[in-house]
Amino acid sequence: MSKNEQGYLDLAQDILDNGAVKGDRTGTGTRSVFGRQLRFDMSEGFPLLTTKRVPFGLIKSELLWFLRGDTNIKFLLEHKNHIWDEWAFKNWIESAEYDGPDMTDFGRRSLVDDAFKAQYDEQHAIFVDRILNDDEFAQKYGELGDVYGAQWRHWRRVQGGFIDQIKDVIDQIKTNPNSRRLIVTAWNPEDVPTQALPPCHTLFQFYVADGKLSLQLYQRSADVFLGVPFNIASYSLLLHMVAAQTGLEPGKFVHTFGDTHIYSNHIEQVTEQLQREMRELPTITLNPDVKDIAEYTMADIKINNYNPHASIKAPVAV
Repeated sequence: MSKNEQGYLDLAQDILDNGAVKGDRTGTGTRSVFGRQLRFDMSEGFPLLTTKRVPFGLIKSELLWFLRGDTNIKFLLEHKNHIWDEWAFKNWIESAEYDGPDMTDFGRRSLVDDAFKAQYDEQHAIFVDRILNDDEFAQKYGELGDVYGAQWRHWRRVQGGFIDQIKDVIDQIKTNPNSRRLIVTAWNPEDVPTQALPPCHTLFQFYVADGKLSLQLYQRSADVFLGVPFNIASYSLLLHMVAAQTGLEPGKFVHTFGDTHIYSNHIEQVTEQLQREMRELPTITLNPDVKDIAEYTMADIKINNYNPHASIKAPVAV
């Protein structure tokens, strides 16, 4: 079996064995290590984990949303992707226009109080329907501000105007592949104090050698059970897409972590996953006719021969 997935499993075991018990922003508690790295060779298969099912459709739609420079969740909801709902929903229920039941502390209460969860689900369904069918409401409450799409495609210049980091880095890979400045950053110290969730994926860098394109990500904070499998697949997909746009072969994805943690309410799920046997990794196919990275659609990206174990559910720490 591929060493690609084994590295992830070894990281999870390392945290269980050696992680420090720490508090965190969500109040859930974690086991945490600091400074780890995984390496994924694209020639060994696409690193979509097989020891549990990872929903690739959500990964595709989120990355396409970033690459479009979009910061409104309407595109995601049109593709049944609710990854970013929490922040937009919070803006609505805390607004003067909201006239439904009190949703205070909705993230945690909805996990433990069945009656409250029913109310939460009802209000969330109303919210989603209005985002999808009311353009004025979507513009007001679906907008998330300077999240990754804005940072990647519309970085605000102090002097005025914007920088399209994705376009610039693709142009540089084509014209100056030996550059050591093939970098896209999402971390803006000026914005951090006012952001609901400052970027976890703070910076990534491309590297060209022997006709292959590699990518390294620095992730400041990593939820190993729920988040990291998405992150691995998302940045591996980005690597494939940029390689296709620059006429290179996908090389390696290097995933470097800061605070690398397992939430205390994910321990049982991680233990279950570690008991499963790995399966062969899938492969990925991109439509070769797409000539602009922002023009890919869901249908242009296909995962092949993905045969994972069943998914493992776990609560999201918010």
